Order: sequence, then structure tokens, then C-alpha cells
Amino acid sequence: MDLIEGLPGGRCAVYVKVHHALADGVSVMRLLQRIVTADPHQRQMPTLWEVPAQASVAKHTAPRGSSRPLTLAKGVLGQARGVPGMVRVVADTTWRAAQCRSGPLTLAAPHTPLNEPIAGARSVAGCSFPIERLRQVAEHADATINDVVLAMCGGALRAYLISRGALPGAPLIAMVPVSLRDTAVIDVFGQGPGNKIGTLMCSLATHLASPVERLSAIRASMRDGKAAIAGRSRNQALAMSALGAAPLALAMALGRVPAPLRPPNVTISNVPGPQGALYWNGARLDALYLLSAPVDGAALNITCSGTNEQITFGLTGCRRAVPALSILTDQLAHELELLVGVSEAGPGTRLRRIAGRR
Repeated sequence: MDLIEGLPGGRCAVYVKVHHALADGVSVMRLLQRIVTADPHQRQMPTLWEVPAQASVAKHTAPRGSSRPLTLAKGVLGQARGVPGMVRVVADTTWRAAQCRSGPLTLAAPHTPLNEPIAGARSVAGCSFPIERLRQVAEHADATINDVVLAMCGGALRAYLISRGALPGAPLIAMVPVSLRDTAVIDVFGQGPGNKIGTLMCSLATHLASPVERLSAIRASMRDGKAAIAGRSRNQALAMSALGAAPLALAMALGRVPAPLRPPNVTISNVPGPQGALYWNGARLDALYLLSAPVDGAALNITCSGTNEQITFGLTGCRRAVPALSILTDQLAHELELLVGVSEAGPGTRLRRIAGRR
């Protein structure tokens, strides 16, 4: 953890680095909620590294003693009973990918500069927008705020690749993490332990010039992908997601991806956070930027976070494969302005009519 002083207005920033093996975005948010408060006058707030009181730890940790072997045995039997269903899930996931439908696996992602092996240097950029503006667009399009986030990213990436003469004819595919957390599972930090995330592959519709049509296509792609994992157990959803992440794993291990597997072009996460003003020992939290890691085969990561009625975009890229990240942040703002402009034209705008047909 680093304290960065000297910001305007006597403010400071805190940079915290957490290994992804320890926590995913949702558990990081839960950790944040444990140390902040809505009361600007409250003091004696805990620090990030403090462990809760021993009574709280005892309450939330797993039982010890004679019940532990029985619990483990039940878990093993449950996994064994799920094997036949898992085979069907893998087959269905592969079939959907072969049909170019949304789901946890893609075979249709085009090759772009975003899919090059990464070097050691990184570029980081960020921007933020009032979440109410995204909510306005989402309501007019019968979409979700996450759909709007993906539409903004799709439009920004389209413009960025056009500027480099590298826009493919096929639409870019984003890997979108989704939470698979079971709120009944609690660890000593008052949160589900480690990582419990699945993934969906979503078309960013970058082959479409119209931002309105892009939003509509993304909305349809996300709904189709969510339907693919609806009704699945968490273990089945994790297996489906592991299948989808296999191309990236192979790219990191082998330096290439065997045909016909294709890694997604970009990872885009949206981690919901607490709304309203938040304070730590009287210091107000103005903004929270989440930055994740690019990997071989996916040289750009975009992670969004919603706190304090703002949505922030944190972009991390390989400096060689994805230069000039500021182009992307400028285009994110431009795409939102285009969508807001259409939504402000009234309820009978083309935005709603197109979205309603999907």
C-alpha cells in the first residue's frame, strides 16, 4: 500500500495492490465497505489490514473438529454426483460457441493488436462519469447499466482501432466476469473467500457504426449469454467459465493459441460498489479506480466501479501493444455523449425502438 500526497485541495490518494489469488473485485468491495462509513464524524475506523475481532472470526469461520471430515466427505460425494451434468454442460457450451452464440466460450473473436503477447511496461488511464447519465440511457433502451458500459467500451475500441487502421470486419468479443458468490459462505473478512467469478463472452458489435445499434446488439448478446448459465449450479458455471478462459491460459503457457480456439479481445469488468458519500476517519472517498492485469493474448483490461454516484473506468494495457490509452478515455466520453443525446430526444426515439426489436 502506498500513500500519494500532494493532490489539489489538500487531498491524497491511496494505492493498494492485492493479488488476484486472494480476492476478486466483489470481495475487495466488501473489504472496502468494512472500513468506511456514511458518517463524516465517525473516527476509530479500521484499516485495510486489520482482522475483525476474534468473536467475529469465530462466528464466521468453518467449524473445526469431528464435523470437518464429514463435511469434506459430503462435498466429495456432491462433486461426484455432478459429473454427468458437467459433461452435458461442457458439450452445450461448445455447441453454443460453434453456433457463434453468446456464452462462456467463443470461437469467433477476430485477431487484433489487443491479442498480441505483452511486454513488461504498462500504461494506465482512468476517467469517470455520473452514473445517472448511464442510468438514463439504460432506462430508455430497456437495458442495464452494464450494457451501457459495454456499449461505451465497444464504441471507444472501434474508434481506437480505426485510428490504427486495425479494425477487423468481425465484431470484437469481450470477456465479461460475472459474480458467482454464495452469500452464505463467509470467511474471516466477512466476505466470500478468494475468487468466485464466472465469465461470459459478449459481442461488442464493433462492426456497427451506429452507437444505438451497437447498444441494442450488446443488450441482446448479454441476455443470450446470461441465458446460457441460468439455472446452472455454481460448479457448472465455473466449469463453463474455465472452458472459456482456456484460450488465454494456453496463450500464457505456450505463447500462442491452437486453432480453432480464439481468446477474447478484451476483458471488461463492472464491479458494483456502495453508493452515497463514504468516509474513512473523516476523509471523504471521492473516487475509486480498480486496475486489473493484462495478460498474454489480452493486452488490455478495462475495470469499472460504481461508488458515490460515479462510475469510474480503470484501463490497464501493455504499453507496446496498446499505446496512447488516452484516446480510449476520450472516446468513452464521446460515446456516452452520443447515447445520452439520443435518449434525451424523448421516449419515442430510435434508441428505444431499436432496443425493443431485439
